[in-house]
Amino acid sequence: MQQISRDAWQEHYDDGKGFRPLSEAERALLTEHVPAPGNGRALDVGCGTGQLAVALARTGYDVDAVDYTEGALARARAEHAGERRVRWLCLDVEDDALPDPPEGQPPGYDLVVMRLSVAFIQNRSSVLRALGAQLRARGALVVITPVVEHTSQERRHIALDEDDLSQLTQGFEEATRFDTEGLAVVVLRGPGGSFTALEKGRPAPQAVMGAVAVLTDGSGRVLLGRSIKGMWELPGGRIEAGESAQGAAVRELAEETGLTAHEQNAHVITVLHDDRLDLRRITPVVRVTAWEGEIQLREPEKFTRWEWHPLHTLATLGPIFMPAAQALNAVWPGVLTGLPPIHSYPGTFDAPAVPGEPAEAVSLRHAMADRIVAGGWAPSPAVRQALRTVPRHRFVPESTLVTAYHDDLAVVTVREDTGAAVSSVSAAWLQADMAEQLRLEAGMSVLEVGSGGFNAELLAHLVGERGRVVSVDLDPYVVHRTRRLCAEAGGGRVTAVLGDGCLGAPSHVPADGFDAIVVTHNVSDIARAWREQLAEGARLVVPLEMGGYARSLTLVRRGNVLHGEHWTYCGFVRDRGAAARTAPAVPLADGQVTVRWEDGTPGDMAGLDEALRGPRHERSTGLVVRGSFNFETLQIYAATTLQGFCRLSAPTGSTLVAQQDAAAILADGSLAYLTYRKVKDAPEPGDSLTEFLIHAYGPAAEEVAERFAECVRVWDREVRESGYPPMTIHPAATPDDQLPPGDVLDKPSARLVLQWPGRPPADAVSLSTAGEQRA
Repeated sequence: MQQISRDAWQEHYDDGKGFRPLSEAERALLTEHVPAPGNGRALDVGCGTGQLAVALARTGYDVDAVDYTEGALARARAEHAGERRVRWLCLDVEDDALPDPPEGQPPGYDLVVMRLSVAFIQNRSSVLRALGAQLRARGALVVITPVVEHTSQERRHIALDEDDLSQLTQGFEEATRFDTEGLAVVVLRGPGGSFTALEKGRPAPQAVMGAVAVLTDGSGRVLLGRSIKGMWELPGGRIEAGESAQGAAVRELAEETGLTAHEQNAHVITVLHDDRLDLRRITPVVRVTAWEGEIQLREPEKFTRWEWHPLHTLATLGPIFMPAAQALNAVWPGVLTGLPPIHSYPGTFDAPAVPGEPAEAVSLRHAMADRIVAGGWAPSPAVRQALRTVPRHRFVPESTLVTAYHDDLAVVTVREDTGAAVSSVSAAWLQADMAEQLRLEAGMSVLEVGSGGFNAELLAHLVGERGRVVSVDLDPYVVHRTRRLCAEAGGGRVTAVLGDGCLGAPSHVPADGFDAIVVTHNVSDIARAWREQLAEGARLVVPLEMGGYARSLTLVRRGNVLHGEHWTYCGFVRDRGAAARTAPAVPLADGQVTVRWEDGTPGDMAGLDEALRGPRHERSTGLVVRGSFNFETLQIYAATTLQGFCRLSAPTGSTLVAQQDAAAILADGSLAYLTYRKVKDAPEPGDSLTEFLIHAYGPAAEEVAERFAECVRVWDREVRESGYPPMTIHPAATPDDQLPPGDVLDKPSARLVLQWPGRPPADAVSLSTAGEQRA
């Protein structure tokens, strides 16, 4: 591993030096195995003076030719001034983001070539994975390198040995090697791969108590060494007699890598305990928060190289020594999954927050914030600044930077065995909107129900140094993950506690109540504890399901009543606590249709199986809409005003129900549901026309269909342009005569009153679906 400074490379090219010319044999291999597709793009990494880049351009590629040294690029531009299909770019592939594609072209490359450059890259494993992630479908990464056995002794620093070549293939599904003129040409396709946690033989008895050092660089990458046993390991080793775990970690770090750290910057975050064969293994995990020096290969009899690795690439790294894998997952829960269980004893304190992030993260974070601001979701300067500051990617360490900073994507962090998501970092635009609705100020105390890390840290940034955020979750793993990730990247103002969120955080309530409460999962009820633990005049933001349709509601407490102030269309994972509700569901017609009641109890299903096999009645609502049409208020209007409201679901291809999910009503042994059909196609989506219809089955199909159709007509006439209605939420024990006029939807712990326009008090419908549960 030969590290050469930028100045040395500059001098190399200023002196007129270059590299081995591209041979005809190399050209032939590239032409045969990676021919240019139509509109093909190629990336030449370490392009030097540009001979390969020009050759690729002349075979049909548009080429981005990048090099570490401006001197190489100056010569390339001068020597190939007439080549229009090459962009010459100065960047460091180890630290800098790759260029955006030219305007109008899709991202990614059909070909990435590293010719005579891979030996000079220190972190080649992570670089290869990053480049592999840039490949388009069936694209190829080609590495051309001298081989040690065909290279003179004095030049072997520019060559790879067979073990090095084998490492190149890890993280790719396909690898083909060709040899020509002392060079290995390795063609890699299908980026992917996984890690495997491996053990060594029985450890020596004096080595069963060993510390590992976990440290990251300025880009947030973790240091791992490739051992002579063919696996990745953390710096570390046995704890000598009379030595602390911290002392052992910093000593081993220096002995193995040449990097130095002080014990005051080494923190035991947990002690891992497992059994290896007939010995009990104890591994203190030491987080090193500050260090200095340059990496050296101090123990070549143990390690072949040291590299810095982005966290999201660990899961594709190949063999990792088991204690190292367990330690990595202890510091960043979730980066490696499927490890065997291990006992973990957290330290009495967490290590302080550790800085470091790649430049790409900063640019992606600002771009995400720009999109959210443009969408109108972050009007206040405080929320905008929080979005640009809090490092979202550090709360999803298993994900790529692009995934972490996608503004419209919820990143799932925990799944059930069935694959269902149970915890996630929600879409950034929605988190911004909910933070805006809380109207936070410096010094406030906030309760977050449902942990994850990033959202709590976003809120902590808004309440400032004097503020406080309490985050409660019922899943011990989620709480542990939140604590660790906030310790790694946070400001120390988040307190993550284990508990059922429907009870709030009774041990942490300020004297006058929380200044704000935000719930970050769908709920079917408004827990009494939230109202009671909320300060007078403070805001509760909660994704509440009504008829199974979730809306993020902003509610202001005035006495015992919560007053609705704002609605946002949303979607979260569902509650899993004591208040969680499984909607009653009844399958019909041999499973072709399922009826479910998201609020309330099942209606009378007698005769429906037979009715669904009979004729279908169709009724037009008279509503025809143009283009992409938002009918989110229609869903809530129907769910809160129609007696007998329910939901239908059907498998793909059902001959009975035209939609996989539909709003419906059940009455008089008959079933009607809302659907639509395209009545006019158009080249421009905004010019198409869609008609809303009611389909109905059963003896009273016509009457039930008309009832639903009239609901749609009233909504179109009275509600469509006015938006969501005023709403109040009252304690469950509130008598009917103490409720304001409006449509009532009862929940186990609360009574919702919605004042829809066009529905005078005399016509208000009481949907008392949970009356028997009210106190």
